[in-house]
Amino acid sequence: MQTRNKVMDDISQLMTNAMGVAQGARKEAETAMSSMIDRWLADRDFVTREEFDAVRAMAQKAREENEALKVRLDALEAGSPDRR
Repeated sequence: MQTRNKVMDDISQLMTNAMGVAQGARKEAETAMSSMIDRWLADRDFVTREEFDAVRAMAQKAREENEALKVRLDALEAGSPDRR
């Protein structure tokens, strides 16, 4: 009976070790995949959301300024003879 318990203990220890190795391999694979995705994204030269929002705000401000300048130009052209 003692031998049977020793065999069961050995099998149990082997399974425990195998689970530890499998969990370690999974963690390593996740880390490698995350690193690969990060490198891929960095190579694509994507912008961050903050950068996108800042450029969009600048473009909106430029459009508004252009509209205001157009209104002023139209008013000036309407009040003076054509100089083209």
